[in-house]
Amino acid sequence: MPTTNSSVRILDVPVHDVTMESALNTIDGYIKAKTPHHVVTADASMLVMAQDDPDLRRIIGKADLVTPDSVGILWAAGRKGTTLKERVSGVDIVDNLCRLSAANGYRIFFFGAAPGVADQAAECMRNKYPGAQIVGTRSGFYTEAEADSIVQMIRDSQADVVAVAMGIPRQEKWIDANRDKLNASMLIGVGGTLDVLSGTVRRAPRIMQKLALEWLWRVLSNPKKITKVMLLPRFVRLIIQKR
Repeated sequence: MPTTNSSVRILDVPVHDVTMESALNTIDGYIKAKTPHHVVTADASMLVMAQDDPDLRRIIGKADLVTPDSVGILWAAGRKGTTLKERVSGVDIVDNLCRLSAANGYRIFFFGAAPGVADQAAECMRNKYPGAQIVGTRSGFYTEAEADSIVQMIRDSQADVVAVAMGIPRQEKWIDANRDKLNASMLIGVGGTLDVLSGTVRRAPRIMQKLALEWLWRVLSNPKKITKVMLLPRFVRLIIQKR
């Protein structure tokens, strides 16, 4: 089921012009279609990584839906003379899918993050949204010998939605390799989303989100994120050079 949302090409990959509402409507269609669909939440760091990683670039290019998950993406679209409606982040998509889960029957599996985090995120979402159907969890730490059993665990859960939180590009490559084995209708790479939903990591205050300073909050909260933030100057340079 192809998306009907228009897109703009940024650094040679497509990003769809969606709102949260239209993205959720598109995802609802994917779930009803009962065939696998890959949703990518693209931020500036992902697009920079894709310049040096042809496999990642290919995966983004063939994804069913690519949402703009950073203000850098919105800025880059503006430089091309296109206005993307709003930022549509992975953490907000998953939170909304949990909210809609009870009413719409979505079955959701959390895969990734450190041991215990996915379990805690599931508990927090069930408490926040009574009736939310989080039907399984698994940390992102596993051996190669366990890989097939994880795929089987997700299949057995009969999940409609699999949220994969293993960081870029590992999560996108895992989804691409396994999407046809899981019997899930929607797979989405969500980075640090489970850390946020579990309360392990606090999300930036709303005022910092509105001022486009969520990246700064992440670095202050976790200095290890500086590696990802260091890609931003290259993103800006690439966008300006493409003009």
